[in-house]
Amino acid sequence: MLVYAGNKMMKIQRKNSGMDMLRGSLLGNIIRFALPLAGSSMLQQLFNAADTAIVGRFDGRQALAAVGSNTMVISLFVNMFVGLSIGANVVIAKYVGQRQEEKIKKSVHTVMFLAVLSGLFLLVFGQMTAEKILTLMQTPEDVMAQAVLYLKIYCLGMPFMMVYNFGAAVLRCKGDTRCPLYALILSGILNVGLNLLFVVAFKMGVAGVGIATVIANGVSGSFVCCFLMQEKGSMHLSVKAMQLDKKYLKEVLQVGIPAGIQGMCFSVANVCIQSAVNCFGAEGSAGFSIALTFESLTYYISNAFGQAAVTFTSQNYSVGNIKRCRQIFNWCLLLGGVLCESISLLFVAGHRWLIPFFTSDAGAAAYALIRMQRVVAFNGMTAGYEVGSGLLRAMGHSLQPALLVVVGCCGFRILWILTAFRRIGTFEILMNAYPLSWLVTDILIFVTYKYYITISTH
Repeated sequence: MLVYAGNKMMKIQRKNSGMDMLRGSLLGNIIRFALPLAGSSMLQQLFNAADTAIVGRFDGRQALAAVGSNTMVISLFVNMFVGLSIGANVVIAKYVGQRQEEKIKKSVHTVMFLAVLSGLFLLVFGQMTAEKILTLMQTPEDVMAQAVLYLKIYCLGMPFMMVYNFGAAVLRCKGDTRCPLYALILSGILNVGLNLLFVVAFKMGVAGVGIATVIANGVSGSFVCCFLMQEKGSMHLSVKAMQLDKKYLKEVLQVGIPAGIQGMCFSVANVCIQSAVNCFGAEGSAGFSIALTFESLTYYISNAFGQAAVTFTSQNYSVGNIKRCRQIFNWCLLLGGVLCESISLLFVAGHRWLIPFFTSDAGAAAYALIRMQRVVAFNGMTAGYEVGSGLLRAMGHSLQPALLVVVGCCGFRILWILTAFRRIGTFEILMNAYPLSWLVTDILIFVTYKYYITISTH
């Protein structure tokens, strides 16, 4: 069955020739690029949603809290290296815009070798630090053992996850966001099926959920590699040719490290919030993780249009088309903000039907509703800093948005915990940190974007 599905997707891959980002309709091309990308990210999040829903319904509140407690930790582990994939996107897209075939080829092989190294590092790091990090986060004692087990198993799939994310970044450079989506559709179906088998039939609890996710990540990573091996010309991936070329590695790191640090700091701030949430016990942690599922699903819409801004701007900026770069910003911000906010409000409006899908525990459901009303309802604001940061990175200013997001989102949230939450220790006050931090960050990013785009015009 998998072989048949793989062959079908290879045929689709060969038919997909990408898109011309330098000419033609921006609106149509941005939508064609961003929607499959958003679908891919949302489907990836549904892996976790499936984990959460199945373990919550069939293995109880403690198991649900154990899986939910790891969400922020996993984000912390992977964000640095996913940031490097953004660097890869910027560098390769620039060469695609300039038609530099040999540089594209060397960059692709450098990037994929870096993906493998990153994944192996995270695998080892996760096994060594899982218990220590979860202890620092004040994970409730009654869920600690299950949380550690889940995290260690999850980290076994990190090499596959990195290969998928870096490989998808390479494909995006030529406008192909569909093939990564096809890979995730297949692995997503497999993940849900294995979750049901391991948790419901075999009674394996969080271990079964973790194993299912590792296998699913292995499938998605493998198919992305196959797509790249089927590519013709400069983007063709040859395992034998994979190596770290210092020149292109340096270019990727110059953009990717600030983006990665931004992601890590973001995760650190969220880990601090998770630690505060853990003070409300298993109910608070479980409710928090349920609402996070909906927040993440809609956030990825903003993120997709941010990635569109990165790729489209990289190509156009490399050939000096500043007017088109402005148009890219406007369209990505409008589309990303409106779509993200619209779906977020639909989730909030449907909370009576959506929350019970994950839990029948009244206490956990009450906490989930608070987060949906205080955070998910304002999620469209994330489009501001995602699109603005993407445009700035594509223009060669990777450090500035990283610093601004660290100050606006991360710094503000930590300060909020130390001041407002310490004074009024309610779950509602804690959740207010999210929309307020988004507002501050959006303002900082927009002012910076206006400054640099104005300079580029003159």
